[in-house]
Amino acid sequence: MRALWSEQRKLEIWLEIEILACEAMSTLGKIPVEDAQAIRAKADFGLEAVRENERRTNHDVIAFLEEVATHVGPAARWIHQGLTSSDLLDTTLAVQMNTSCGMLLEDLAALRKTIAGRALEHKFTPMIGRSHGIHAEPVTFGLKLALMYDEFGRAIERLEQTRERIRVGKVSGAVGTHAHLDPSVEKHVCEKLGLKPAALSTQIIQRDRHAEFVATLALIAGSIDRWATEFRHLQRTEVLEVEEYFSAGQKGSSAMPHKRNPITGERLSGLARVIRGHAVAAMENIALWHERDISHSSVERIILPDSCALLDYMLETLRKLVEGLQVYPENMKRNMALTGGLWASQSALLMLTEKGMARRDAYEAVQRAAMKTWKEGGTFATHLAAESTVAQWLSADEIASACAPERHFQHVNAKFGAVGLHGS
Repeated sequence: MRALWSEQRKLEIWLEIEILACEAMSTLGKIPVEDAQAIRAKADFGLEAVRENERRTNHDVIAFLEEVATHVGPAARWIHQGLTSSDLLDTTLAVQMNTSCGMLLEDLAALRKTIAGRALEHKFTPMIGRSHGIHAEPVTFGLKLALMYDEFGRAIERLEQTRERIRVGKVSGAVGTHAHLDPSVEKHVCEKLGLKPAALSTQIIQRDRHAEFVATLALIAGSIDRWATEFRHLQRTEVLEVEEYFSAGQKGSSAMPHKRNPITGERLSGLARVIRGHAVAAMENIALWHERDISHSSVERIILPDSCALLDYMLETLRKLVEGLQVYPENMKRNMALTGGLWASQSALLMLTEKGMARRDAYEAVQRAAMKTWKEGGTFATHLAAESTVAQWLSADEIASACAPERHFQHVNAKFGAVGLHGS
């Protein structure tokens, strides 16, 4: 990814655009065929020479064209014929964004494969579900990871859809009118580069496309942050249901030798903030003056390569985190037992109403049993059975059934199948 967004690679794409344009113009009789052939054979550049030219010209494209001309000779007069700087800049950005999408889609596929393996591994590993950070009802760790698998499936869908809208180039001249370039030149250049020609452009490709691209990356980064935060919470000492892999020789704190901190998740959460900030900058780039101003250019030199490189790193880092995640089923079992089975309150409520008890009366009876469990300890089932109104409606076996965790796992297989995860 770093090489794709390097200055060297950018100028290589510029050069290919210029060569392809000359070849297309030669087929139209606008350029002698032998000159187009000479351009293809000789066109080259030295990065340091371009930089030296730019120090003098203060114009990157002119600096590049002057350097290329020294390699080509007389035929160089045809290079950049009818083009403008943004024909190079924006078409190159499209190539780079399109190629980045391919790399990021590979990252996402690899991440989902790893998540799928861990989800199937812990398909029926019970743990407490939490809402507001408070114990709610049982889930399985596999279901939690299946949810993660599904979320990154949507990330793939979004990126694939966005890829089609940013896979657009332009070779249409100073204000996009093709005044000095036949539209067939643009079509030829874009097709050779794996792009679609813009249906209509000004001097630039419109920046709503680039804003969507960065916003899509920010959404994916947001999903990474969401799961990094989840694992960080589950690693807290008083929870410790999962833990980042802690290698031999690793150190957690300069002051406290006992520390094993969720530093990878914290790093991912921090980097997600950077990409979200880049998305805001990309939105600001949409509103430009008339056919173009240059206020977007300096911004994009930072946010596009940064966002792509960061997300590439973040996806692979999250994949490694999930792969090495230490899972502690015994701690999950211990934490489920902390409330004495209060997680069964809804099951008891529903069983009472199904028997014919008024919902308000049932709710209040179950809540009384729950509050006694909170205050006095013991088990929820015991306090529930001690409620005289409950005992009138439910037998001991029915109370035990209401307080059994198995009812919460009866649809696990179906939920796995719904997100495309199959296996045991």
